[in-house]
Amino acid sequence: MPAPRLLIRLLADPHVAPALTPAEWDRVIPYAFRRGLLGRIDHAVCSAGVFAALPPTIARHLVAGRVQAQDRARMLRWEADRVRRALAGLGIPLVLLKGAAYELAELPPAHGRLASDLDLLVPRAALASVERHLLQHGWQHVKLDDYDQRYYREWMHELPPLHHPLRGTSIDVHHTILPLTGRRRPDATALLNAARPLPGTVFSVLAPADMVLHSAAHAFQDGDLGNVLRDLVDLDALLTHFIATEAGFTDALVARARALDLARPAWYALHTCRRLLDSPIPPHALAALADTPSAPLRWTMDRLLDAVTFETPWHPLAGQLLYGRSHWLRMPPAMLAAHLGRKAWRRLQAIRAG
Repeated sequence: MPAPRLLIRLLADPHVAPALTPAEWDRVIPYAFRRGLLGRIDHAVCSAGVFAALPPTIARHLVAGRVQAQDRARMLRWEADRVRRALAGLGIPLVLLKGAAYELAELPPAHGRLASDLDLLVPRAALASVERHLLQHGWQHVKLDDYDQRYYREWMHELPPLHHPLRGTSIDVHHTILPLTGRRRPDATALLNAARPLPGTVFSVLAPADMVLHSAAHAFQDGDLGNVLRDLVDLDALLTHFIATEAGFTDALVARARALDLARPAWYALHTCRRLLDSPIPPHALAALADTPSAPLRWTMDRLLDAVTFETPWHPLAGQLLYGRSHWLRMPPAMLAAHLGRKAWRRLQAIRAG
């Protein structure tokens, strides 16, 4: 069985872990490591109570994944505390996104997850004040030229990344969840207004439906799907948790997706999670989104996603096509042509410079 299918099988039923052969572990562990999912396997087998039945050599790999994930979780919590200190007194909503939200809200996707930075959503009117306070507290701009600065500040959904040189951490300050130049523009004010406070902190997190929709939009509207399996594992964990704990969640998700103009990425997310991970999506939910791709488009996306997920021989081509798709959705054609032309010129200059 190929490594990606073994990984999916392990996460769905970790009780099979002790029965895997050494050759199967030799395939799945490097793949899980590359995809940032080794800690997820460790959490799954520990939760299932079968960790002690694993061979010692396998257990050591999983412990390494656990330690790495725990280190990232501590980093996120400390970074959130430093952000709290830096922005104290501004009196604005501070909404944690993605990994930081999962970690501080203690949601299932946080288990074994490797977060790379902290993402924060604030009102657009507060961007300048937030940026100024973060700079005063030690964060620095990543070096960008004038074009890149304009790219972020005028066209994107976030400030240019801010890096802390002492801690080696980064923060992305968002004012909405999709680029301003993109084809879909969800109402950021609606997201902020519906956010739920985290008790005992100055932060909030997106409402459950909005959290799923942000993950779906990040993967299927703005992302290049280069690590789609990790995105799907996050989505599956969120969906499974909220369907079990939030009354009427699926209907609320559908209504919210349509209200925020995110029905199409939501459709792809639900369809792909159900198809590849057997997520508990009610059959009526996809039809209720009322933004179903055409049959040829659906078939094409399924094949591309299978290629990058299962690393078939043509997955490099599929990855390039999905990368192009992400840019096509992010910018109008004329802007996209100019942007890609500039990137190609930079690459050529870098090659010439050695």
